[in-house]
Amino acid sequence: MAKSIANTTMGSMTELPAWMNIRTLRVIIFMLGFLLYANTLSYDFTQDDAIVIYDNMYTTQGIKGIPGILEYDTFYGFFKEAGKANLVAGGRYRPFSLIVFAVLYEFFGNNPFGFHLFTVMLFSITCVVLFNVLNWLFSRRFKSSQALIIAFISAVLFTGHPIHTEAVANIKGVDEILALLGSLLTLCFLIKYKEAKKLKDVLAAITVFLLALLSKENAITFLAVIPLCFFVFYDEKPSTGIYRIWPLILSVAIFFMLRTKAIGLAFGNEPMELMNNPFLKLSGNQYIAFTTGEKFATILFTLGLYVKLLFIPHPLTHDYYPRHIDIMSFGDIGVILSGLIYLAMLVFVFKKIKEHILYAFGILYYLITISIVTNIVFPIGTNMSERFLFMPSVGFCIFAGYGIHQLASRFFNKNPKSLNYNAALAITGIICLLYSFKTFTRNTVWKDNYTLFITDVLTSVNSAKLQNSAGGELIAKAGKTKGTAEKTRLINEAIGHLEKAISIHPTYHNAYLLLGNAYFLSEKYDEAIKQYDKCLALYPNNKDALTNLHLAYREAGKYFGEKKGDLKTALEYLNKAYELNPQDYDTNRLLGVANGISGQHQKALEYFVRAAEINPVSEAFNNLSHAYYNAGDKVNGDKYAALASKGQESK
Repeated sequence: MAKSIANTTMGSMTELPAWMNIRTLRVIIFMLGFLLYANTLSYDFTQDDAIVIYDNMYTTQGIKGIPGILEYDTFYGFFKEAGKANLVAGGRYRPFSLIVFAVLYEFFGNNPFGFHLFTVMLFSITCVVLFNVLNWLFSRRFKSSQALIIAFISAVLFTGHPIHTEAVANIKGVDEILALLGSLLTLCFLIKYKEAKKLKDVLAAITVFLLALLSKENAITFLAVIPLCFFVFYDEKPSTGIYRIWPLILSVAIFFMLRTKAIGLAFGNEPMELMNNPFLKLSGNQYIAFTTGEKFATILFTLGLYVKLLFIPHPLTHDYYPRHIDIMSFGDIGVILSGLIYLAMLVFVFKKIKEHILYAFGILYYLITISIVTNIVFPIGTNMSERFLFMPSVGFCIFAGYGIHQLASRFFNKNPKSLNYNAALAITGIICLLYSFKTFTRNTVWKDNYTLFITDVLTSVNSAKLQNSAGGELIAKAGKTKGTAEKTRLINEAIGHLEKAISIHPTYHNAYLLLGNAYFLSEKYDEAIKQYDKCLALYPNNKDALTNLHLAYREAGKYFGEKKGDLKTALEYLNKAYELNPQDYDTNRLLGVANGISGQHQKALEYFVRAAEINPVSEAFNNLSHAYYNAGDKVNGDKYAALASKGQESK
C-alpha cells in the first residue's frame, strides 16, 4: 500500500484483459458521468439556485462577495435581512459552495452554462475519486483483480444511479458533491498518513475536511465512516480507528467557530410553520406538533422509502414536502415493512460482518451517513429529499457491486473461487443501461422551473409547496402570454393548483398571495382583494401582499370608473388605494379624474397637485391645468398649460 491512490496497481491483473486497467476504467467512469448529464449544460437555473446564485447579493458580487458569504448564514444574501437563518431549525452555514458560486459568477455572470459545466465536471471527478478510494480499500481484502472489478462496478452504479439527478442537474446540489468529495479525499489523506507518516497528509486531511464541512454539514458523518474503514479494511481496533481521526477535530472546531460567529450558538427550536417543519398537524385553526408516535412512524416510513428508491428509482420528484408524505402511525404497513428492513440490516451487520465484509460495510456506511438527514439527529425542515441520498447511496452501490460480483462468480462460473468478469460486466451493463435511461430522461425535467414544477406536481400531488410553486410558474407564464384564451387557461390552471395548496395547508400565506395575483391578472379585482386580505391576516408584514393589495384597489377603481361608469364604486376603491399608498402617482391621478367627473373640482385639484408633485411630467401638468380651469383659476390654468406644452415640446 505504499503507492498513492492515483497509481494503485497492487497484485497481478492476469485475470482481467489488458483494457481493464485503472486508467481506462477511470476514463470510462468520468465519461459516463459527463455524458449522462451533458444535456443539462443548456438548462436554466432552477429551484433553490435563486437562493445561492442569481438572487444572492453576495454571490452576484463575484469574488468581492466572499467576505459577506463567510460572515453571514446561507440565507442572508438572498433574503437580505437578519433572522431568516431560523427558517429551518438550527440555521444553515454552508459558505464554501457559495464561494465556489461567487467565483463562477465572476467568470460567467448570470449565464447558467458555466455553472452546469462545473457541476457536471465536479460530479464526474467525484465518481472517479470514489472508484480510486474503493479500489484502494478493497485491495486490502481481495486480490487486486477482484478489488478492481468490484470497485469499478460499484462506482459505475453510483455514477449512473438516477437518484443523483437532483444533486447534479440542480446547480445548488454542488454542496452535496463537494461534501462527499471532500470526505473521500480526507479518508485518502489519512490512509496515506498511516502508511508514509508525512505531516503534509495530516494537514491536507484537516483542510479538505474543513472545506467539506463548510460545503454541507453531513460531511461530519465521516468521523464515524473513517474509523469504520480502518476497522474493516485494516483490521484495526475501533479505539485505534477513532484515534486516527483526531486531526479532524481541529476541522470540526474551526467549522463550529465560524458557524457560531455567523449564526450563533443556539440551534433553535422547530418553527411552527408547515413548510419548514413537516411534523405539524392542524388542530382546529392552528398547527400543533405530531405525537411522538406519529413523528417517529413518519420518519421510519421515509427511511423505508429511501431504500425503495435506491433499488427502484421510480417515480422521482424533487419535492417531498407535506403532505406528499402523510401522517403515519406504527400500524401502517409501510412503516412496519420499513422497520423490518432496518432491523434486518442491523441483525445482518452484527452477525455477518466478518463473513460478508463488504455487504456489512455497505450497510453500515449507509446507516451512518443517512443518520444526519433522518430528522432524528436534528430537524432538516422537510420529510426527505432525493439529494439527501447522494452520500449514503455509496453504501448501497458497494452492497450492490459486491452482490453482482458474487452473482457472477457463483452462478455464471464453473469455478466459484474465480471471477467471471464478462458476466459481472454484462449484469452491470444491463443495470447501468436502465439507470442511464432513467437518469437521462429525468434530467430533461430540470430544464427550467416551469418544466420541473409542472412535471413533478403530477407525482407530488399532495405537496402544498409544489402545488404553490406550480401555480406561481403558471401565473408568470400567463403574464407573458398575449393570446386571451391561452392566458385564461393558464390562470385557471394556476388557480386550481393554488386552491389545492390551500386545502392541504390552510394557513399558507404565500398561496393566498399568488391566488390574489391570479385573480388580479384575470381582472377579478374583488376576489384578488379577498385573497390579499387573507394573506395579510396570516402575515401582516408581507410587503408583496401590501403592494399588490394597493394595486388591486387602484385597478378596481380604474375598472369601475372607465369600463363600468360607476364613479361611486370607483371612488370607494381609489380611496382605499390612497390609504395604502398616498405617494402613488396613478392613484392620485385617478382620484383627480374621478372627483373631477363627479363635479368635486376642489378635491380633484388637490389630487392633481399631489400627482404633479410626485411625478412632474407633462401629463400631470396638463391634468392640473384643466383642474385649475374647472376651479375658475385661469392664471394657474394657463401656467400649467404652458408647462405641459413645454414638457411635450422637450420630448
